[in-house]
Amino acid sequence: MGRFFRAMLFGAGFFLLSQVAVAAPFKVLVVMSYEEQNPWCEEIKQGIDTVLAPSSEISYFYMDTKVAPEGGPAKAKQALAAYQALQPDGVITVDDNAQSMLVVPSLKDKVPTPIMFAGVNAAASKYGYPNQHISGILERAHVRESLAFAKQLFPSIDRACLVTNDVPSGRALQQQVEADRTKYPVPARQFFLTKSTAELDELGETLRQSCDALFVDSLEGIKDAAQQSMSNQQVLSYLKTLFPGPILGGNRYTVEQGAWAAVVKTGQEQGETAAEMLLQAMQGTPVEQIPVTTNNKGERIVNVSALKANNVPLKPLVLRGATLVREQP
Repeated sequence: MGRFFRAMLFGAGFFLLSQVAVAAPFKVLVVMSYEEQNPWCEEIKQGIDTVLAPSSEISYFYMDTKVAPEGGPAKAKQALAAYQALQPDGVITVDDNAQSMLVVPSLKDKVPTPIMFAGVNAAASKYGYPNQHISGILERAHVRESLAFAKQLFPSIDRACLVTNDVPSGRALQQQVEADRTKYPVPARQFFLTKSTAELDELGETLRQSCDALFVDSLEGIKDAAQQSMSNQQVLSYLKTLFPGPILGGNRYTVEQGAWAAVVKTGQEQGETAAEMLLQAMQGTPVEQIPVTTNNKGERIVNVSALKANNVPLKPLVLRGATLVREQP
């Protein structure tokens, strides 16, 4: 009888604790620099939700600064208002614009809330990170690894060029390339920061004459002739009319949308890591004990549609372990 009574008490206690956990989850605010439909944001959201959904109510705010950069300051004010209304237990801020427009001027050293960043391309020190309540994960493109993989797939390439939108993430990638270019298996000859298809048109002859392969990243937001922001896929399609050779991409969706191959970084890794770090902080680990980290997972992706269309032979030994995808229509 005593054993049955103890079992009943234990069961009742477990039920009550479970109800408390369900009734009082952590409140988390995630501020994305870009638009909700951006594939990078979608990947990061998947990573965050995987870790935090069981324990947290997650509110997402999108600043739309890739497609509408001029609206960034106003969106930052709205994000701050969302923070003040929600009073979250933790915050995740994604990509550089959320740091420069929101965290540094309005939250850093002004609130006690633990904040984890993700997708930051600049050096953490640019924003005064880390500090007593801010840490996170930096984003670094696998340029060297992509060029090494490309050299295996396309042995004739001897000169690489890079093209990105002229935005903070693109300029940060340029700094990464300048620091690392002596380690590349294929010389990185030129880095082009562009804002419009008109500028791409001006580069067309240079790309064809000086580059055997292009590495592209952060293309979203480049303006077309009508000054409308283009999607990553639209810019890739436009680039392929100007440059007939191999195009490499920094993200899986870039390969799925038209690049030939890459060793990609993933938004899932960014989101999962930032969420795991934030969960530690919300559960009581001092943020000072959660060091800034950098993405390290690379995945080899090959667009078999592009290779077949360009008569590139599929080499089983080179493709071993790679993920093969078909280009999206």
